[in-house]
Amino acid sequence: MKTPRPGYGPRPTGSSAPTQTLSRAQARVLTALRAQPEPVTLSELSAVTDLHPNTLREHLEALQRSGLLRREPAAPAGPGRPAWLYRAAEPGSAGHSEYAGLAGALAATIHRTSADPGIDAALAGTDWGHELAAGRGRPGLSEEAGARSQVVALLEEIGFAPESDSTHAEVRLTQCPLLETAVRYPDVVCNVHLGIVRGALEEFGADPEPAELYPFSEPGACRLRLAANPAGER
Repeated sequence: MKTPRPGYGPRPTGSSAPTQTLSRAQARVLTALRAQPEPVTLSELSAVTDLHPNTLREHLEALQRSGLLRREPAAPAGPGRPAWLYRAAEPGSAGHSEYAGLAGALAATIHRTSADPGIDAALAGTDWGHELAAGRGRPGLSEEAGARSQVVALLEEIGFAPESDSTHAEVRLTQCPLLETAVRYPDVVCNVHLGIVRGALEEFGADPEPAELYPFSEPGACRLRLAANPAGER
């Protein structure tokens, strides 16, 4: 695995753009989010801010790209896709620092002691992906497309701030929950992350083999391919 190039790859999870770069409307939405005791839906936030849902959605996407909010799926409540819930990000918590430190120590151990760190890391990640995806249910869409959608939602929950179109064939991972460790030990951390994706795809009933991760491949993101056909299903 090649050494990351300066300026390429994602931001740390929880990092944010300076507040002064936000528009007045975006700052207003962020302030409203921070005032909510629980994650809220788009319609609930629209009522609080008095902004049209389409306008609000644009502001939320900008805040998400800046790492200032988190988006997670609500619990299913019948047929169809569950609604998204939004909450303000909480960067720099002590718990995350402790977790990152532990992950760094484990990555260093695997890198130092394993005969093939990449393979061992991918196997560990695959097991982890199965555990993360277990109990979430099989997707309701066509199996491959639905599985990709579920994986992207899972990556959102664990801090990768993914960006993709509706096919989820190609995904940009704009944040990384273990960025510092990934820069030091990309052969371990990046293969764990690819294993998570493949394990989750398999748990959701899809073929994991087309999944490929291209770490630090472009400014601001790692690139993840979830479908053999980059254009998605025809």
